[in-house]
Amino acid sequence: MSSIDRSSQTEPPALQTSDPTVHDPKHRRSILITVCIALIAVIAAVTGLNVAQPHLALDLGASQSQVLWMINIYAISLAALLLPLGAVGDRWGRKPVLLIGLGIFGVANIASGLAPSAEIMMAARFLSGVGAAMIMPVTLSVITSVFPDEERSKAIGVWTGVAGAGGILGMFLSAVLVDFLSWRWLFALPVVLVVAAAVMALRAVPNSRQFSQHRFDTLGSILSLLAIMGVSFALHEGPALGWAATETLAGLALGVSAFIGFIVWELRHAEPLLDIRLFKKRSLTSGSISLTTWFGVQAGVFIVLYPFFQAVLGWSGLLATLGLMPMALLMMIFSGVAPRLSANIGPKATIASGVLLGGAGLALMALLVSVDGGYLSVLPGMVTMGIGMGLAMAPSTEAITSSLSREQQGVASALNDVTRELGTSLGVALLGAVFAAGYSSAIAPLLSGFPEDAAAAANQNIANAMVIVDQGLPYADALYRTAKEAFVQGWQQAMWSGVAVMAILFLFVALRGPVRPAPSNAVPAEA
Repeated sequence: MSSIDRSSQTEPPALQTSDPTVHDPKHRRSILITVCIALIAVIAAVTGLNVAQPHLALDLGASQSQVLWMINIYAISLAALLLPLGAVGDRWGRKPVLLIGLGIFGVANIASGLAPSAEIMMAARFLSGVGAAMIMPVTLSVITSVFPDEERSKAIGVWTGVAGAGGILGMFLSAVLVDFLSWRWLFALPVVLVVAAAVMALRAVPNSRQFSQHRFDTLGSILSLLAIMGVSFALHEGPALGWAATETLAGLALGVSAFIGFIVWELRHAEPLLDIRLFKKRSLTSGSISLTTWFGVQAGVFIVLYPFFQAVLGWSGLLATLGLMPMALLMMIFSGVAPRLSANIGPKATIASGVLLGGAGLALMALLVSVDGGYLSVLPGMVTMGIGMGLAMAPSTEAITSSLSREQQGVASALNDVTRELGTSLGVALLGAVFAAGYSSAIAPLLSGFPEDAAAAANQNIANAMVIVDQGLPYADALYRTAKEAFVQGWQQAMWSGVAVMAILFLFVALRGPVRPAPSNAVPAEA
């Protein structure tokens, strides 16, 4: 189901499954539990490292930019390989690909936990993303292949809920491990989960595959990989190197040209990874763009909020995670309100209202944040943004599912995966890089009066300034204060960049927002 097929065909389907529906309810429950355990490991790994940013910088001697790469390289490789490796699982057999993915993911997390340097950590995180890209789409394909029609939507609903809860669970458990043990223990949790999932998969998950009359879309896979990698690199390095720098322009040119080539090729291929013709549907296009943008902005805000709580306010990882809960809880509450509001005023108006509130929340965080203001200086913006996320995300998801027929809900689920991971990687790349560049440019002219070694350390990241304070040096408090002020300036630049992104999204939704779905296309809420 990860390979997204054409929406209308006059010839018989090219793909046929080799596995019938599993008839034993207990067996189906075991399968659902197994794939959900594997999914939790993948989702939790996206958010887990956010809690450990200062620790990574200190223990691995990493700059703020390198820390961002450690966090984001996982999301980038996952987003870039999600569709190709999902299609591989459909063709080669879902069970063996799931087991191979679990093995790669487990080994990569062990390597991450033992990494002695930033470079090895980044390589291990990239490998984790490869394993995750084999696991995540297969978990959904297994569900759609083994559950009967009357139970499939409920099983997909459980899968979706686990995907959402996995990020929050990952943040809390990661915070506990960082506070009471070490950041290296963060990677023990995914290892335990994949071992449990592998043992259960060997016993419970049946093998299934799809036989195709067409060759695998190798060129489309390569072009999609180059497009995501090129654009992500340009967004990551542009704020630091300069948008006109040779490296930035080369990455952007590679990404854009590969993206154009991907579109042209997918329109010609008999069995494309992603059928571009589907995006003729207005609701599908607007829902996908809205979700991609929202996941990006959300991930970019989290990447800045965590170090603000820990490095500027001096909070523990667990307290920093609790500090995010007002935004997360309001998002969940208003996600329940959004469908009713959408039914009354329409999905376009609901999404546009959410986007407007999201942009206002980012602006409030940019205007009110200060070192002395503490948590209360960012809380109004977090509250406003949480409400906006809840109002916009649910109707955006419904715009995708309702624009496709019941038989195409596998397509909708695959698109949901892609928007989530692609948005996360691009958001961390852009907002995280703007923040890192803003911090460096703000602190550099303020370090002239400090010793050279201390100034160089503080210029690298704020975590080094925290360590200097613990050494009791006479200039330590002044240096730390300088670093915190520079952090706030970098924060403000990142938030204003987010405001600009949300303004563009608001204009797009106002012009091309989703229309009300026809009753015949409606999909039950639990799907």
